[in-house]
Parts: sequence; C-alpha cells; structure tokens
Amino acid sequence: MKKYVAEFTGTLFLVFIACGVAAVSGCKFPEAGYIATALAFGLTIVAMAYSIGNVSGCHVNPAVSIGVCVAGKMSVAECVKYIISQFLGAICGALLLGICLGKFSALGANGFGGALANGTTVTALTAIIIEIILTFAFVTAILGVTDKKENGNVAGLVIGLTLVVIHLIGIPFTGTSVNPARSFGPALFQSTKALSQVWVFILAPSIGGFLAGMFYNAVLKSKQN
Repeated sequence: MKKYVAEFTGTLFLVFIACGVAAVSGCKFPEAGYIATALAFGLTIVAMAYSIGNVSGCHVNPAVSIGVCVAGKMSVAECVKYIISQFLGAICGALLLGICLGKFSALGANGFGGALANGTTVTALTAIIIEIILTFAFVTAILGVTDKKENGNVAGLVIGLTLVVIHLIGIPFTGTSVNPARSFGPALFQSTKALSQVWVFILAPSIGGFLAGMFYNAVLKSKQN
C-alpha cells in the first residue's frame, strides 16, 4: 500500500507544482515560461526521486510504469495499481491547483492545433509522433540509468535533467506531456477542448513507454538482469 500512496503523492505534487509553474509563468513571459516550466518538471522529479524513490521507484507516470512492466521489472497487476494511483494523484493535484489559482481555465493542459497559448498549429498526428519519440527517449533513459545499482546515487538527477531537456524541445509543440496522468488531471478541469484532445496524450506516451520497454529488453538489458 505504501508504494501506491507514494505514487499518488508524487504525481499530485508533480501536477500541482510543475503544471502550476506552467500556468502562472507562461502567460506574461512565454519564452521565460518555457524554461521555468521545463525546470519545474525536471526538478520536481529530482525531489520526488530522492524522497519517494526508495518506496515506489518514483514512476509518477503511467508511461514509465508501462515501460518498467514491459521490461520485466514489474508485474501487470502492480503496473495497473501504479497507474490508478498516478491518475488519482494527478486529478487531485489539478483540483488543488485550480482551487489555489481561483480558476480552472489554465492548468497547464497539453494540446495541439492552436489549443495552446503559444498558438502551436501541429496536427494530431504530429503531436502523436512527437510524444511517442519524447516518451521513448525519457523512459529509455530511466531504464538505462537504473539498470545498474552503482548509478543509484545519481539516477534521480539524470532522470530529472533528462525531463528538463525533453520539455525544452516539446513545449513549443504540445506543451510536453510524456505522462498520461499529468495530461489527464489538468484536462479534466480545464476545458472541453483540452479534454477532447487528451486521448493523444494518453495514447502516445503509453506507446512510447511500451516501445522503450521493448528496446530495453532487446538492447540495454544487462546480463545480470
């Protein structure tokens, strides 16, 4: 039970803090908002990795759990429980963020085709391709750096910095999801349009995580595993 509570809590804080930064920083200073948002997501993951990582592994992302499951490091049943915990945490995080902001019109939801404040016009297909690629890179980095026990002390930092880079490239296109729960929470409260597009940010990262797990098994998996 502790693992699921940890995943719930970690995802709640990821949405509340990182999506919160996206919501308050991108309106007046879009360019600075990109950097602030990227750092917020990355550094929140670093903080969570070193606080709840020893309890649950700090997935706080269904795509990561899917990748870990495909890599054979987690059972399907446990993966499902992780994902449920993550979605519930994201929903609660978005709800708390909206209450604190005093509005639910801008909670850092992902989008495409002009749905984002930056006016991005990428199509649904382009958004899917981008999210698959970025999620694949992110989950592959996680599986690779955690493959060896000697990387334990730096794994959280590597994962967090990777997420910063992922956001820097992805924000102008989709707002960067690479995390179905992180996308669903804000979309649920933000707007009908955000909710109508959230399927892209559930499907694409899930595919990216699955492919990363397959890639790990085929290429990265060390002999001792």
